[in-house]
Amino acid sequence: MGLSENQLRTSLDALSDIEPAFAAAIGRIGYPAPRVRDRGYATLLRTIIGQQVSVQSANAVWLKLDTMLGNASDPVVVAAATDEQLRAAGLSRQKAGYARSLADEVTSGRLDLAALPVDDEEAIAALVRVKGIGRWSAEVYLLFAEGRPDIWPAGDLAVQIEVGRILGHDTRPSERLTRELAEAWRPHRGAAAIFTWHHYGAGPDVVAAPV
Repeated sequence: MGLSENQLRTSLDALSDIEPAFAAAIGRIGYPAPRVRDRGYATLLRTIIGQQVSVQSANAVWLKLDTMLGNASDPVVVAAATDEQLRAAGLSRQKAGYARSLADEVTSGRLDLAALPVDDEEAIAALVRVKGIGRWSAEVYLLFAEGRPDIWPAGDLAVQIEVGRILGHDTRPSERLTRELAEAWRPHRGAAAIFTWHHYGAGPDVVAAPV
């Protein structure tokens, strides 16, 4: 499970003390709602299915896959599915391969989603060994499904855009600069990320912090 509403607010209040620009932004648009996903295989598989497609399309593929296989949340079931079944559900050839890779990693015991390393970077490394799981997917899983409070997906375009807007930058900061700017926000970077997505959703009319 992800950060609870109380954890999120507590972290954002602490972040506001560190960075007044966040306090001002929260004052403009309020606190974000928690972003929570179930821990485990199904969430990672749905992450793969959702890559480069709309939320509606991803949900439709998941529903079709789950209906066809009987229980797409079970890696044993997915591992036993034929290529034809996976493709018929709407998975591309590449995503079908990724789904098999994830199922194999979990059923073999090489990836234990109930016992990922406590260290965030080690946990990310364990997840990205799975074909189709990149750093962003791993970070989002650890933040939303495990509620790790200091995950910082600096490669996310929306995070970069909103960090720039919140801090009053003229241009979008690079991934490297986005990471550097957030060093002072430890151990509250997960809440900062969730707030940047909330800020992004508020639209371009949100007043940026003064330079």
